[in-house]
Amino acid sequence: MKVLAAISATPIARVHLMQCMKVGITCYPTYGGSGVVATELGIELANRGHHVHFIAYQQPFRLSEPQQNIWFHEVTVSQYPLFQYPPYDLALATRMAEVAENYDLDILHVHYAIPHSVSALLARQMLAKAGRRLPFVTTLHGTDITLIGLDRSYLPITRFSIEESDGVTSISEYLKQKTVTEFEVTNPIEVIYNFVNCDLYQRNRDIAERAKYAAPNERILMHLSNFRPVKRVLDVVEIFDRVQQKMPAKLLMVGDGPDRSNAEYLVRRKGLTDKVEFLGKQDQIHELVGLADLMLLPSELESFGLVALEGMACEVPTIGTDAGGMPEVIRHGVTGYLAQVGDVGTMSDCAIEILSSEERLREMGQVARNEARARFCASRIIPQYEKFYERVVERMA
Repeated sequence: MKVLAAISATPIARVHLMQCMKVGITCYPTYGGSGVVATELGIELANRGHHVHFIAYQQPFRLSEPQQNIWFHEVTVSQYPLFQYPPYDLALATRMAEVAENYDLDILHVHYAIPHSVSALLARQMLAKAGRRLPFVTTLHGTDITLIGLDRSYLPITRFSIEESDGVTSISEYLKQKTVTEFEVTNPIEVIYNFVNCDLYQRNRDIAERAKYAAPNERILMHLSNFRPVKRVLDVVEIFDRVQQKMPAKLLMVGDGPDRSNAEYLVRRKGLTDKVEFLGKQDQIHELVGLADLMLLPSELESFGLVALEGMACEVPTIGTDAGGMPEVIRHGVTGYLAQVGDVGTMSDCAIEILSSEERLREMGQVARNEARARFCASRIIPQYEKFYERVVERMA
């Protein structure tokens, strides 16, 4: 076990709105939306006095700084030669049960249904043999439902694990309806939106920091993702190419993944190497996002659009797609613009329109931040999770 125990760097003051709970959190600790949300949730819960135990195969990347009230428990998998594929889900279930017993956890919260909810179910059953009840909550994030879960080899076990969960949440109304329709689940699903720490995510007005990436007369466009095909990073390059033909601009590509090399090739082919910078994975995302003028998120599907929300909190409008849960986050023409998937022409025109007027850009950015604070601020969303935990624990008592 690795202990993360130091004064939190998060600027939110500690408050105690409910009795301290001991929460086990499992997520994919890599560069993806579900892992980001799970980690940020754990940090926010810890800052509210709860004890949070992360259980995963490696420390989540956004836990780079020590945090008070947070512990990390590594899951190790046997490399026995008989196993062609190491049985991580079984090792995870065992570790969940161990941590729950050793640290007297009140509840497990697993993010991304496959295989985490199955492992939590096994852990619950293991502890039940010893006369101990450990409820678990499953949060559905997106591709666990829209892509992987719909694979016939996974659909039955995904449905079963959702039905067996003691509580289920979804990050958007779109994803909730998708789950009910495609999986025919009867277990109630509560929508709890993704959130952003509005004290941490703010406009970065540091001129020296901005000068590292662009000249004073240049606009900064940004794309942040895991560079999977669903993010359509080539569309990002195409949109930027049209924008930079109309005005001085730079594009910052933040993140990494399978389509990065394709994007880099397209940038070279278009002669944009001096205007596009690939920054790779970054820890202090809020500092970078706060420097941008416009976020580009032309994804084929976003179950929520966390990147757009992070931009909104930093007064950065987003050009996105009218697909999935994105319309629940971005108000078209008010906090950003939405277009059909693949319509780089419309997205380029919208980007040029916003960036051509400093007054329009800053006005839209301020409205975006106000909306982020009013609807998606951590101070509003985290209490919803606390109340949900309480209801689940009381129901299982």
